[in-house]
Amino acid sequence: MSEETFADRFGAYQRQFDRLDAAIAAHMDRWGIPVLRAAIGVVFIWFGALKVLGVSPAGELVAATVYLVPPDLFIPVLGVWEVLIGISLLYRPLIRLGILLLFFQLPGTFLPLLLVPEAVYVTFPYALTVEGQYIIKNLVIIGAALVIGGTVREDV
Repeated sequence: MSEETFADRFGAYQRQFDRLDAAIAAHMDRWGIPVLRAAIGVVFIWFGALKVLGVSPAGELVAATVYLVPPDLFIPVLGVWEVLIGISLLYRPLIRLGILLLFFQLPGTFLPLLLVPEAVYVTFPYALTVEGQYIIKNLVIIGAALVIGGTVREDV
C-alpha cells in the first residue's frame, strides 16, 4: 500500500476548494445582476418616496442647490423621477428607460460639490460631511448602472 504524499493530499484539497469556488462563483454570476438591480431599484424607490412625502433628509440640500425652480415643486418631481428609475430597474423590459432616467438625474446629484461646498466639505477638497459622502456614493450607483446597462441585450 503506497503512502499518500503531502503533494497528493494538498492536490486533493485544492481540487475540492476549486469545485467549491466554482459553485460559489456560478451562484454569484446567476444572482449578482438581479440582486444589484433590485438593490438599486429599492434605493431609488425609497429615496424618491421620501422626497414625494416631504420627509427626505436630502431635501434641504436639494433646495439649496436648485435656484431656478421652487423647491416645493422641484423636490417632489425629483422624487417621482427617482421612483420611476427604481420601478424601471425592477421591471426588466423597462431597464433601458431606467438607465436613461438615471443618467439624466445623477449629474445633478454632484452639483452641491460645486454650488454648496460648505454643506459637503469639512475641509475642501478631501474631507467630506455626511452629505458629501451621500453624494460621492453615487459613483457606486453609476458603476452599478453601467453593469446593469451592459446586460440589456442578453435577452435580445
